Formats: sequence, C-alpha cells, structure tokens
Amino acid sequence: MGGGRTVAAADFAELLRELKDRSGLSYGTLAKRLHMSTSTLHRYCNGDAVPTDYSPVERMARLCKASPDELVALHRSWVLADAGRGKKGAEPVSEREPEPEPDPDLEPEVDPEPEAVTEPVRVRRPLVLAGVGAVAALGSVALTLALVLPGGGSDDGGGAGGPVGAAESVPGRGTPSVSASSSGSPSPSGAVSASPSPSDSPSASAGSPSAGKGAGAAVPLTVAARPFAWESPCDQHYLIRQGPQEVSPPPVEQDAPAWVSRHGAVSAGQQYLELTVQGTGAETVVVDRLTVRTVARRSPLAWNDYAMGYPGVGCGGGVPTRSFSIALDAARPAPVPEAGHPDFPFKVSESDPEVYYVTADASAYDVSWYLELSWSSGSRHGTLRIDDEGKPFRTSGDHGRPAYEFPLGGSAWRPAGSEG
Repeated sequence: MGGGRTVAAADFAELLRELKDRSGLSYGTLAKRLHMSTSTLHRYCNGDAVPTDYSPVERMARLCKASPDELVALHRSWVLADAGRGKKGAEPVSEREPEPEPDPDLEPEVDPEPEAVTEPVRVRRPLVLAGVGAVAALGSVALTLALVLPGGGSDDGGGAGGPVGAAESVPGRGTPSVSASSSGSPSPSGAVSASPSPSDSPSASAGSPSAGKGAGAAVPLTVAARPFAWESPCDQHYLIRQGPQEVSPPPVEQDAPAWVSRHGAVSAGQQYLELTVQGTGAETVVVDRLTVRTVARRSPLAWNDYAMGYPGVGCGGGVPTRSFSIALDAARPAPVPEAGHPDFPFKVSESDPEVYYVTADASAYDVSWYLELSWSSGSRHGTLRIDDEGKPFRTSGDHGRPAYEFPLGGSAWRPAGSEG
C-alpha cells in the first residue's frame, strides 16, 4: 500500500475479517477455494494490501454467504480503499511489515485459525496531528461516497444472496432517473445536473459518474429513458412472487410501469429499454459510448413467469435502426449493435435527437445493473448515469419457472400452453 494503509483500507479489511470469522472457515480453506495463497488472503484481511480487482472479493463474500446488503457495502468499501491506493501522504494506521509469500509446495493443508493472527499495532501520534489526519480522511471518504453513489442510490438489496427462493423485497418501480455529476455533490433523482471539473481531476471509480471538462458549463444534452418498453408483447415476461390468483391481467405497454410497481415485478429473461438522447442547444454533442455497470449478480428468482402477449394473437415488428443487445450473464457486459446497425459514436443536437433501443438479456443470473452514457462537446465531456429512479435496473433469468399466460377475452391466468 505504498506509504502505509489508509483508513479506507483498514475499514475494508475489517469487513473482510468479519465475513471470514462468521464463515467458520480457516484462511487455508478459503485461500484454496479462491485459488490464491494463504499469505495473500492474510494481507487482504489485515489491510496490508487491497485487491486490484473486485472479483476475488466478491467470490470470497459469496463463499462466506454474504447478504445482498453486505455485498453492496463491501463493494463500496473496496472502491474507497482502491481509490486511496498509493496516495501520497496517506495516513498510515499500521507499520506492520507484510508477510512474505510462502513456498506453495510447502504450504500446509490446514492453516491456523484467525485467533493465531495478531492484530496490527497502531501507531501513536500527537493528538493534534491525529485530529488533522482524521478530518482529512473523513473528507476524502465523504467525497468518494458522493462520487460512487450519485443521488444516494445503491442496489435495491432484493436479490437472493443465498438459496434460490429466499424471501426478498422488491421496491416500487417508476420513471428512471438520469443523473450527471462532475463534483462531489449528488444529483437529485430524475434530474440532470453537472458541475464540470478541471481536466486534471482524478478519474472516477467504476460505477461512478466521471469528471467533466470545462468549468462552469451545464450538461448539453438530456436523456429520457423508458425501462419497461416492449419490443413485442409476446417477448415481454415478468417474474412475480404472487400466484396467478393475485395478479391482475396484463397491461397495455403504456401502463406497464404502474403494473410492475403494483406487483413488485422483475423483468424476466430480457429487459427492453428505449433511450431518447437530445441536445439542449444548437451545438452538436457527440455521444461517445454506452457502458454497462453491474451492481450485483445473484441466483435467478424462483418466482412465477407471466407473459404479456395473448396466446393465439400474432406478434412481430421490425427492429429499430439504433438497436443494441447486452448479455448480462457475461463477465463484462457491453452493448453490441444488432447485425447491420451502426455503433457509437453518434451526434445529437436540440433539432436532431437520437433514439437507442437496448435489449438486455439474462439467463443464468438475477442481475442489478445500470448504464453510463459518455458525451463530449468541444473541450467538455462527462458521463450521465441512467437507472430506474435512483435504483439499478433489474433483470432475472426465468428458465424452469412456472409460466402463465392470459387468454384473449379470458378472466384469469392459466398455465402456459394449456387449453381452456
């Protein structure tokens, strides 16, 4: 950790130790399952090192049966610790030397339990200096949190971190929020605001709005998103915890947001988004790219699958010109243009908007995610976060789930494929 462990790194390590201790697994057992050396895992849990990649942290958390809320808190803590990596003048909280890497061939099968590991010795400093360091650290943490969580949004925590079918709470759904920020203050849900920073500002961490360039200028474009648009009713399904007797008939497309909110529904198999991007003035704005950010990935919801199309009624339609697909099951999901369709960048202005259609599909997981739209105009640039009213979008696989359809002119849901 360069000049010593930061306060953020120590807090991150404490979360790791809590998960490890609660699991009852030894360092050696966890290390083998994570395919890393025991000493490396020791350093992560002691705060002597911060993983450069979040994936081993997530694997460890899931091995230790972390809850969805704990996964979100752990990711937030890792972002803060990673942001403070190698900072000059970082306040050290320990002078313990890191353990040397052991010879893998000599590593024992079972490692000592955590009680055999001594806690790092904290450095005593004069009271005034310690107070200054604490204030600086708190200021850094507050600023980073504002960057990581614009509008205070976080994962809804409704996913099952444990066995499929565990009780979950699904928040209400509404109009998506589009936020832009280049400063440490969060944007209100549903609003677009920006306070561009100088070009020498530090890069934002993954999942946070990036700094803009060009002081004193407002964001020169807006994004209107429809997260519950339908490419075709026959292709649109929702997972709902309740049985068919408790679910109202399928809505028309314009009433889908209210229907989804009322039933706590989650898009099943795929989610179709419509994004309208328009400039706010005569100047041309380049939409450079669309980035997918995955917040959480869980086992698919063990709920009932309800189809929006009516059996026996034809469905179809052409694919819009600006269409992209996203495989949410991929390790690094990314928008891919449909065959023969153009890819980013695009240009927009007040008189020349663009509409993008995004089909995000999930099969093996229940995924919470959001989008970042990067733009540039002259010497300015920035990023807009696109999500569901301050919360991530949510799409879950639906294979093998009980499926229901609503016959045209019928009065109740029935099992899909049945007659009468």
